[in-house]
Amino acid sequence: MKKAFVTKEMIAEITKTYPTPFHIYDEKGIRENAKALKEAFAWNKGYKEFFAVKATPNPFLIDILREYGCGCDCSSLTELMLSEAIGAKGEDIMFSSNDTPAQEYVYAAKLNAIINLDDITHIDFLEKTIGYIPKTISCRFNPGGYFAIANSIMDNPGDAKYGFTTEQMFEGYRILKEKGVENFGMHAFLASNTVTNDYYPTLAKSMFELAVQLRDKTGAHISFINLSGGIGIPYRPEDTPNDIRVIGEGVRKVYEEILVPAGMGDVAIYTELGRFMMGPYGHLVTTAIHEKHTHKEYIGVDACAVNLMRPAMYGAYHHITVLGKENDPCDYQYDVTGSLCENNDKFAVDRMLPKVEMGDYLVIHDTGAHGYAMGYNYNGKLKSAELLLKEDGSVQLIRRAETPKDYFATFDGYDIYNRINF
Repeated sequence: MKKAFVTKEMIAEITKTYPTPFHIYDEKGIRENAKALKEAFAWNKGYKEFFAVKATPNPFLIDILREYGCGCDCSSLTELMLSEAIGAKGEDIMFSSNDTPAQEYVYAAKLNAIINLDDITHIDFLEKTIGYIPKTISCRFNPGGYFAIANSIMDNPGDAKYGFTTEQMFEGYRILKEKGVENFGMHAFLASNTVTNDYYPTLAKSMFELAVQLRDKTGAHISFINLSGGIGIPYRPEDTPNDIRVIGEGVRKVYEEILVPAGMGDVAIYTELGRFMMGPYGHLVTTAIHEKHTHKEYIGVDACAVNLMRPAMYGAYHHITVLGKENDPCDYQYDVTGSLCENNDKFAVDRMLPKVEMGDYLVIHDTGAHGYAMGYNYNGKLKSAELLLKEDGSVQLIRRAETPKDYFATFDGYDIYNRINF
């Protein structure tokens, strides 16, 4: 059973100040998880987590992670700017982008961020753009084909647009070494949202073996290996959560089996987790405002896909708790819908829930990553507020809700403000 970190009474009090819908985050859970991750990889002297800013781009939340030594994984200009604003610089920033505009490489270089190249052609592009190749640089690896653990296919890297082929890794390292690179990194992301403790150790084994070959054949000094993201969370109540300490120990074992005997026991391990770091510690809180009895039973809420895109985009499952009815039988079948003019604007389809009455608060679980961040303004909908449930039980507004003025703000040159009664 998935349990919400807020109660009906708490939300009733919060909505006196902040109306639904809103995203709320659990500071206590975020801190406990960051501490567990740090402890799980404490065996590696150079270990560092670069939080995937794209998952939850809020400085208040990233500041919490930075207390535990986390850096920032950025994929765009604005994410680089946000990281700079919170004090991250130099090797606190990993810039992992693709199809990268020149101005973004320029900004990353200005911050002395670690640049993670997505394609072998970007070596020349980067050099022409910023005028040099940094002394420390990383290359993203994509082995192609299918990525499997035991007999289970986890994902299909061969269809992914990211990374160097195996042959290009060797060629790229040789080229970069000739251009004066002194410290090399490797990066790979081969499967998404894996709910298994075996993913990282399996990935690590593959990368460690390649690292030894790259060192032997190119003479490159590999200073770090970035296992990227991919550690998932249990969206469904029946799923077993990953155990980050077991995962860290699994990586340690293959590190000592492969890298240490090869004389590479000084290689730092990096991670770029987003979903794992924040996902379970965010809720989208929404209110039931309509019910409809036609060919199916519908519950309409005041949130929509603007607030959480994953169910509409991927058919993704997010658990729903009706606050105050946690112990009631789930004997009513509903589609839980938003108000967009799109039939896929549904948070749940044929979901068994307790009887939902108008005014009930619904908590949609696991929205702490790729929730607010993927929002948009279709149908002129406005993005909601973000709140932080502090460890002391107080609530802090960490991003206000958008207003119509925000929506119209980019119509430069059109005198819209004097034509509307805001």
